[in-house]
Amino acid sequence: MHSVTTEAQDRAILVGIELGAAEGISTEESIAELHALVLSAGASVGATVSQKLKAADPRTFIGKGKAGEVRELAQRTGATVAVFDDALSPAQARNLENELKLRVIDRSQLILDIFAQRARSLEGKLQVEIAQLAYLQPRLTRQWSHLSRVRGGGGGASAGGGVGTRGPGETQLEVDRRRLREKLTRLRIRLRDVERTRSIQRQRRLEVPYPTVALVGYTNSGKSTLMNSLTDAAVEAANRPFSTLDPTIRRLKLPGRLSVMLADTVGFIHRLPHGLVDAFKATLEEVRTASLLVHVVDASSALAAERVEIVDRVLREIGAGATPRIVAMNKSDLAGGGARIASEHDSVAISALRGDGLDDLCAAIARRFSGFRQEVEVTLAASRGDLIAMARRDGEVISEEYSNGTVAMRAIVSAPVAGRLRKAAIART
Repeated sequence: MHSVTTEAQDRAILVGIELGAAEGISTEESIAELHALVLSAGASVGATVSQKLKAADPRTFIGKGKAGEVRELAQRTGATVAVFDDALSPAQARNLENELKLRVIDRSQLILDIFAQRARSLEGKLQVEIAQLAYLQPRLTRQWSHLSRVRGGGGGASAGGGVGTRGPGETQLEVDRRRLREKLTRLRIRLRDVERTRSIQRQRRLEVPYPTVALVGYTNSGKSTLMNSLTDAAVEAANRPFSTLDPTIRRLKLPGRLSVMLADTVGFIHRLPHGLVDAFKATLEEVRTASLLVHVVDASSALAAERVEIVDRVLREIGAGATPRIVAMNKSDLAGGGARIASEHDSVAISALRGDGLDDLCAAIARRFSGFRQEVEVTLAASRGDLIAMARRDGEVISEEYSNGTVAMRAIVSAPVAGRLRKAAIART
């Protein structure tokens, strides 16, 4: 599978076509985002080409004349790879490589390449490799097309199917496809094992009395910076797309002696490859199972409203569209008073980097869990120091009275802790 990066830095030529605005983002804005993605992948940009078309050319996507222009421009700028802003079919990619005389990748493959560079956990690496192989599967013919017509013209080798009519190219292609299917099967089995472990860990967290709040948003909106500002998590927070792939979860103390588990998750993006959404379903489970979402929006971006729509759509696709949320309008200090977006959700203006508005955000989160606390009065065995300590960590213990190996306790705690205390309570004598 082609990568945008090599040991020596690649120089890319960016190519896009305008077929009408998609998702509210113009061709120029989409290519600007592609430019940032290429830089994030570790390559440089030598030139950009765009054109308006009524429809994409089925053979080369951009047409033979424009392909010639791109080839000449690539030669003048020393480009080593052409990066297309739209998805290319396997045939289009093969034809373009023949026309342009250089490597060709599309937006989906570029994003997969970035994910492959950034994945750190075993789960993340498995998810990326599965997505890459699934992307590669229908494109294997690109490697063996020059051997696919060993026998006769007009596709006789594949059409006849008689003894001795199969060429070595077709045999090699079948072998490659089988090996790829087998590898995908092995990787998916390994990923299921890792997912089971994560599911057990998630279940244990659910037994602990803290609801989960997930940070979601467009890539590079400031989620990791916010995570660090709230919890000192030391998550990498770089000014580039997809700095965070693997979820980070930390405890966050809120006003009113309430604590939640705060999860930093992978960012979404315009034209996020479906294979990545499928492969990262385990990671996105942190979003699906969260009690509350904090949608972090880059308020300084002119595309804030469009990006909110994209994130909302992805949340619906993964089954989190109905989850309650708070909109955190980040970088509000750069937005000239803060961008305005139409939203049915509560909105808080913040600056994750400067710390502005974080107290207001924490208070807004705490209000969402205002009914989460209960007053409970129970008698426990004095040996259940674990539950007594849990009550102290979770809320406020109003009174404790020890007598004959028991402790009568009155406390204000979260609903899950209250349930565990009542379950362990013994009848008073």
